[in-house]
Parts: sequence; C-alpha cells; structure tokens
Amino acid sequence: MSEAAQLDPEDRKIITLARSARARNSVAEGAAVRDETGRTYVAGTVALDSLKLSALRTAVAMAVASGATSLEAAAVVTDAESASEEDRAAVRDLGGAGTPVLLAGPDGTVRATLPA
Repeated sequence: MSEAAQLDPEDRKIITLARSARARNSVAEGAAVRDETGRTYVAGTVALDSLKLSALRTAVAMAVASGATSLEAAAVVTDAESASEEDRAAVRDLGGAGTPVLLAGPDGTVRATLPA
C-alpha cells in the first residue's frame, strides 16, 4: 500500500491545503500545520525585499500568533528534495521532535515523512 493510501484524512487535508496555497499564490512552496486542537494554519512562501520566510516557517508563525501551544503535524508542498533544518526546527520548537513533517511534491504526492 502506498504512503498516500495510509495517510490519515486529517494529514491528507493539510497536504491539500498546502498544495492549494502554493498554486493560488504562485509561490515556491505551500505549507500547512495542524495544532493541538485540530485547527489548521496555511501559508505560502514570503519573498519580500525586506522579509523572506519559507512557507512552513510562516505557517508555524501563524499558529503561534493565533495562540497554538503545540502541533500535531505539518505539511509542505515543494519541488525541494527535503525540508530545511530551519523549517524542521520551527516545527520542533512548537510541536516537539516527534512531530511529523509531510513532504509532498507539487502534485500532492507524499515523498517523505520527516521528524521535526
């Protein structure tokens, strides 16, 4: 059975949200995180002259700014082969080292599940 077929429906949801953010905003990456209450936070890459943030770090920042105290899962849709250490560290800071980071391609296919 493929990894996608084994995904929890809530994990499929954050991948779909991340994919939509990437496509809607025509940015390099889309990301979504789910907090301890099941709320989701969705973001795309921020690329301003004065501010550059990955989609995943932006989604984590949105969760923190909204009062989240923990994360259950994170997803990033990207062409990159992996999530950066900085991105995983942001997830780890809020969710802990065991928080899964789902790495998916632009088509939504999960390529890896990484530890935060």
